[in-house]
Amino acid sequence: MIRNPKHLIALVTLTALLTASCGFKRKKYDDPITKDTQQPDKVLFDKAVKDIEHGRFEVARLTLNTLINTYDTSEYLAKAKLAIADSWYREGGPHGMGQAEAEYKDFELFYPTMPEAAESQKRICDIHFQRMEQADRDPNNALRAEQECRDMMVRYPNSKFVPDAEQKLREVQEVLAEAEFDTGDFYHRKGSNAAAANRLGGLVDEYPLYSRADEALWEEADSYSRMGPRFRQKEGDALAKIVRDYPLSPFADQAKKKLESLELAVPEADPKAVARMKYEKENYSKPGMIHRATGVLAGRPDVSRSAKSGAPTMENPKPSIPASVPVPVQTGVNEVTVAPVTDPTALDKLPDARMNPSGSSPAATPATPAKETPAAETPAKPAETPASTPGATPASTPAPAAAPQQPDAKDTTADSKSKKKKKKKDDKQTTDSSKPTTPQPDK
Repeated sequence: MIRNPKHLIALVTLTALLTASCGFKRKKYDDPITKDTQQPDKVLFDKAVKDIEHGRFEVARLTLNTLINTYDTSEYLAKAKLAIADSWYREGGPHGMGQAEAEYKDFELFYPTMPEAAESQKRICDIHFQRMEQADRDPNNALRAEQECRDMMVRYPNSKFVPDAEQKLREVQEVLAEAEFDTGDFYHRKGSNAAAANRLGGLVDEYPLYSRADEALWEEADSYSRMGPRFRQKEGDALAKIVRDYPLSPFADQAKKKLESLELAVPEADPKAVARMKYEKENYSKPGMIHRATGVLAGRPDVSRSAKSGAPTMENPKPSIPASVPVPVQTGVNEVTVAPVTDPTALDKLPDARMNPSGSSPAATPATPAKETPAAETPAKPAETPASTPGATPASTPAPAAAPQQPDAKDTTADSKSKKKKKKKDDKQTTDSSKPTTPQPDK
C-alpha cells in the first residue's frame, strides 16, 4: 500500500505515458510545419528586418547570412539577399554604398526576372546620383549615374521606377552639360574661337534639354563670326537653331536680326519647342534659401533648372573635330573586294602574284622562262670604229676582250671527278715510293 501521495502521482503519470505510447505507436506522423506555425526561416527573416529598422545592421546581416546558409531552399532566400543589400544602403558612407552596389548587382545576376531586380537597379542609380558633385568637380559619379539610369530604362522599360529614373537622368545630364558649357565659355572669352565653337556646338547636339542651350548657341555663332566670312554658313546654322528650337529664348529676337543682316533665311518656330518651353516655365520651382545653403555646404549641384519633360539623350557623346581643321583628301585608295572561291585549282594554274610584273592582271598567261644560251654560242659583236675624217686623228679604241666561255655544268663535274681520281693515283704512287724496300734473300 502506497501511503506517500508523491509516489502515487508519479505512478499515475508513468502509467499514463506508457498507455499513450502504446496507443499512438502506429498512428501516421503529421507534418508539424503548417500555415499557422512559425517557420524558422521566417522567424530569422522577421528578426533581421526588425534589426535593420532599429539600425542594428551588423546583427541583421549575420542573421540573414545564417538564413541563407542554413535554409538554401527557403522562399525567403531572395528576400534575404536583397535585405543584406538594403542594410548596406541604409548604413551609408563610401564603404557601405560600395558594398550595397555589389550586393544589388549580385541580386540582379541571380534573380533577373523578379520584380525586385528593377528596384535593385534603381538603387544603384540612386547611389551614384546622391554622390554626384558640382559641375566643376570630378564628374565620375555623374557619368556612372547617367549610365546606371540608362540601364534602368533600357532593361526594365515596364517598371514603375522608370519615370523617376528618367527625371534623374535629365538632372544628371544638366550637370554634365553645365561642365561642358563652362569649358566652352572659357574658350570663348579667351579668344580660342575654333575650340569654343566646337565645344558649344557639340554640347547642344548631345544635350538639347540643357537649360542654357540657347546661350551656348549664341556664343557658338559669335565664335564663328570672329573666325571670318568663310564660316558664315555655320554662324547662320547656329542662329537658325535658336529661332527654330528655342523660340521663347531671350536670344531669339537678336538671332532673327542677325540672320537678316547676313541675308540668310529666318526659319519658323517649332510648335513642339514652344509647348515644351512653356511647360518648363510653368513648372519651374525656385529653390529656397535653406536648400541652396545646404546644397553649397554639401557640395551638391543645383539641378532646379533641369528639364521636367522631353526625352533625355540615351547615347554617349561622340568626339567632334573643330571646323577650322581641314578635312584630309584621300587619294590613291585601293578598294579590296571579297568574293567566294569558285575555282579551287586557281592556285595551281595561275602564276604567283609576286612573280607577275606590276600592273599585270592575275589572270594573265604565265610567262615562259627564257631559254639560257651559252656564252660560247653567242657571237661576239665586232667593235665599231668611228669613220675616219680628213684632218682628224682616229681614236685608238681597243676592242673589248671576248668574254671567257662558261664551261658547261656537266663538263665541270666530269673534270672535277677526273682530277680527284688523278690526285688519288698520284698520292698512292708517292706513298708506295716512300716505303723502304727490303732486300729479298737469294734462293
